[in-house]
Amino acid sequence: MKPSDIPAVHAALMKDFAANPAPVIDLMGAQGASPFRILLATILSARTKDACTAKVVREQLFPVVSSWDDIRRLSVDELARLIYPVGFYRQKAAAIKQIPDELDARFGGEIPDDVDALATLPGVGRKTANLVVAVAFHKPAICVDVHVHRIMNRLGLLVTKTPLDTEMALRKVLPVEYWMTWNACFVSFGQRECTPRNPHCDGCILRAWCDRKL
Repeated sequence: MKPSDIPAVHAALMKDFAANPAPVIDLMGAQGASPFRILLATILSARTKDACTAKVVREQLFPVVSSWDDIRRLSVDELARLIYPVGFYRQKAAAIKQIPDELDARFGGEIPDDVDALATLPGVGRKTANLVVAVAFHKPAICVDVHVHRIMNRLGLLVTKTPLDTEMALRKVLPVEYWMTWNACFVSFGQRECTPRNPHCDGCILRAWCDRKL
């Protein structure tokens, strides 16, 4: 895949994306979820399957928690019980518990809409920060998770070693108009087709642009 192929690849993947279930965070954004909910759900989604994240936020967390005051009221153990069984739920509960005070101390109580600022909050890495900026605030941001990182290298668009390397490289070659949707379509595709092991290469919609040898 070459940089000149980006529009065609993006069009093919967006068509595929429209015909399949959206990742949970993108679905929440499409349903008009608040930045508060999107931030919490995105933190919980790290290293957790979408079905688990969706069930936890819908049935356990958000019926109890609707504001930062609710987070303050709950203990870390209570938060951990609310978000179990997401991956690393104890660590995530401890991080979430710190966020309200961090927001008050440094951001006037508001969730920042800037990637670098968001990434300084407890439990928020660059992947989470980029996704929140794109989905919650509708600002251009390139979210790179393991799916995006893996597929970019399989396609041959980039040769990078880490998701951070991939994000920085994409910032140089990816037109801004694709930043907000690039992650969603590649995550959906990576979960179903271009999987880490035994990808479904036969009949792949990106076969014409892929450098991976069958």
